[in-house]
Amino acid sequence: MSIYAVHKICHLVDKDPDFRDRVLGSPAEALSEFALTDAERSAFLAGDVRRLHDLGAHGFLLGRLARYGAFGLDRNNYVTRMKGGPGE
Repeated sequence: MSIYAVHKICHLVDKDPDFRDRVLGSPAEALSEFALTDAERSAFLAGDVRRLHDLGAHGFLLGRLARYGAFGLDRNNYVTRMKGGPGE
């Protein structure tokens, strides 16, 4: 698993406005530069933070995604999805 890349993406969404804009505009393209497993890439694109967490990603860093609306996440569906539900 490439958990470092997962954490790096979360960090960049939080701290790098240019990268954040790329994620919001074309998430698959923004992720293409990272060495992710198929499971990680699919989880990101589906906004499946529970799966990313189960793969080893830190919940605090994953929360940065919802803060900016990345990968279809917001504060409400982030919590639902972390609990294992499909979100909205």
